[in-house]
Amino acid sequence: MTASIEPKTYELLESKIPVAPLKIVCHESCKDLGNLVNYHLKEYRRMTNTSHRDSPAFLEYEPNTFLLDFDCPRFSSGEGKSILNESIRGKDLFILADITNHSLTYKINGFENHMSPDDIYQDVKRIIAAIAGKAHRVTVVMPFLYESRQHKRHYRESLDCALALEELMNMGVSNVITFDAHDPKVQNSTPLNGFDNFMPPYQFIKSLIHYEKDLIIDKDHLIVISPDEGALNRAVYFAGVLGVNTGTFYKRRDYSKIVNGKNPIVAHEFLGDEIDGKDIIIIDDMISSGGSMIDTAKQLKEMNAKRVFICCTFGLFTEGLDAFDKAYENCYFDKIITTNLTYHPIELSRRPYYIEADMSKFLASIIDFSNHDMALSKVHTPTNKIRSILDKYNRRVDDE
Repeated sequence: MTASIEPKTYELLESKIPVAPLKIVCHESCKDLGNLVNYHLKEYRRMTNTSHRDSPAFLEYEPNTFLLDFDCPRFSSGEGKSILNESIRGKDLFILADITNHSLTYKINGFENHMSPDDIYQDVKRIIAAIAGKAHRVTVVMPFLYESRQHKRHYRESLDCALALEELMNMGVSNVITFDAHDPKVQNSTPLNGFDNFMPPYQFIKSLIHYEKDLIIDKDHLIVISPDEGALNRAVYFAGVLGVNTGTFYKRRDYSKIVNGKNPIVAHEFLGDEIDGKDIIIIDDMISSGGSMIDTAKQLKEMNAKRVFICCTFGLFTEGLDAFDKAYENCYFDKIITTNLTYHPIELSRRPYYIEADMSKFLASIIDFSNHDMALSKVHTPTNKIRSILDKYNRRVDDE
């Protein structure tokens, strides 16, 4: 396996001095993704700034590994701590953690307890506390933003996501990097600190056209659908880049009831163009239980959609895969594409309908550019890259 970087990226980073030696503190919750990011970073550094290695400004520019040696052990009471096994003084640290990883366990009074988002977030704070202000700069990379679904206040309720961001900044974190935040406006809670929110549409379309060889990407054959009004901005951008039309479903809710902390959905009402015989891409930020996504796909097939592809940044599948297996057998959808930014059970990769969009190279580029204090606009807006691969894909179809 070899990492590939566009020649222009080499040119942008050439002769750019890093802010400080780079280190990644990869929490156990993000181990697989962290190893991939480490691999790509080593490949990038192996081929960048090769003529400056003797300069003190490029000290530790290409180490054996960018991963920091540390531990987050637990006492038998369930309490924990963080231990750094090497010096971090003067380092540019990136703390990587997946707060949705429910596979991790620890012992508490002899019982096995699964780690919750609160547990993993607490470990992140322990790591920051162990750093104790000795690092040059601390950035928290949290692909699924902690408590991002509790981002606004309607009644007498907590504002957990804003509180967490404020807490991290008070602990000395200079920047938070996340992906497809449920509501990016939550960054207004810490207006004097950095907050970078990245989107994965390039990886979605790249993965889709890799597996689907007969797509016709134009407004007569394809439409991008938002499953609700909250995801409409994503769908509008995606449809605009692809040059196709968009539509949305309006969730009609029963506001007289609260089930599992939210008002239950009564029905999904469709607003948009005719979809008869067209391929459909449904785009959203996450699949939680998946009930509303399956219902949306079912309605689209009942409206005579040709194929339905579901693209979601985070595939949480909080109630398992049985409902999706049944929906696939009933031909409600054709493929599900989610990123590898969050934990997935091994069973998911074995499903015939699942496609994983690899975000590790993208994340490695973000970290590399940040370490050089380069503008992230080159990786922030992938419009030109999407159009480039679409042109190549369409030419191949035309040649055939």
